[in-house]
Amino acid sequence: MLTAQTQLSTDELYTKARSAAFDEDNYPKAIALLKQALAKSPDYLEVSVFLGRLYTFSDSLPKARIVFEEILQKETGHEDASLAYANLEYWNSDSPKSLTIVNSGLEKHPNSEKLGLLKAKVLKDLKRYDESRRVIDHLLKINPKLTAARSLLGSVNSSAAKNSLGLNYDFIYFDKRFDDPWHMASINYSRQTKLGSVAARFNYANRFTTNGAQFEVDAYPRISDLFYAYVSGGISENKGIFPRYRAGFSLYANLPAAFEADAGFRFLAFSGSTWIYTVGVGKYYKSYWFNLRTYLTPSANSISHSYSLTTRYYLGGADDYLSLKIGTGISPDDNANSVSFDPENIYKLKSVNMSLGYRKLLWDTNVFSFQTTLENQEYAPETRGNQLSLSIGYTKRF
Repeated sequence: MLTAQTQLSTDELYTKARSAAFDEDNYPKAIALLKQALAKSPDYLEVSVFLGRLYTFSDSLPKARIVFEEILQKETGHEDASLAYANLEYWNSDSPKSLTIVNSGLEKHPNSEKLGLLKAKVLKDLKRYDESRRVIDHLLKINPKLTAARSLLGSVNSSAAKNSLGLNYDFIYFDKRFDDPWHMASINYSRQTKLGSVAARFNYANRFTTNGAQFEVDAYPRISDLFYAYVSGGISENKGIFPRYRAGFSLYANLPAAFEADAGFRFLAFSGSTWIYTVGVGKYYKSYWFNLRTYLTPSANSISHSYSLTTRYYLGGADDYLSLKIGTGISPDDNANSVSFDPENIYKLKSVNMSLGYRKLLWDTNVFSFQTTLENQEYAPETRGNQLSLSIGYTKRF
């Protein structure tokens, strides 16, 4: 077999190497074939670039760096080699070196979209947001249809904005349970800090023809590259409209293969105290995000439970998506229904719900959101009613 392979041309060996890498997922075989090809044609730079990439994918980073350095010595600013080498350093948290490499490539290929996009990402990682915007503006002048550049621009503007101010309004209509609809409004301010984001929120509600107010603070502290947390607390003087006190905590873990998992608790104090425990798992797949969650509420004789499945389809950046949620039971994180956890209320009966939502980033720093929810709830034994919720929100980042 080896004798037969030595009779193959460089292009044939290159083709076999690509098949071994992509079809067979056999990197060692592909690397061996590429070495044979380069023994025949040492200046075949396309083959060398592929060899460097395979070393990168195989976590043989020193070997990959040697290959890319040799290519760039033979041809300064080689586009594909510069891109592959700069990506290697960017993926391995050396953005300054990545920027040096990508700049060298752009000197020879100033209109390269791939190199330009990578440079904008590296500058964003270095928090040089104005420079990143200028690179993206240049790319969009060359190709106004470059959607990846527009999406990245939104991400850069969002990262550069340390503050955000948001307004939300919810209208809840009942076909049987209550004669009057519920109204909820909130205003919130959040700030990005070195430890993570912190937000303060003021909520107003009119339920049961009675007004109430609540003040909340949320935080998402970063613990490490693997873990971050959710910490929340709230207080209200209007028992029955909002919980007198509320608190929450969840620990999140970023797992391999684009999975995320979390576990935590929620505490609500009305006339009595209620503890709710939650576990969730999420997964990113292409343009989709899936999240399955359960809330468990222990009582003296049983454990009530609710489940929800949320799906998002991303149309662009992190703030451009359609969402669909289906579930059973009630979530303590939903202010529209959290009063159902008051021990004086009946909340352990059957309910099903479905939500449709849309979130859109406009003009780089303006986020609009819309959501409608239909819930069919057994609010008394053998008695069901429908609850329709309409929600609209606006956030300004600055």
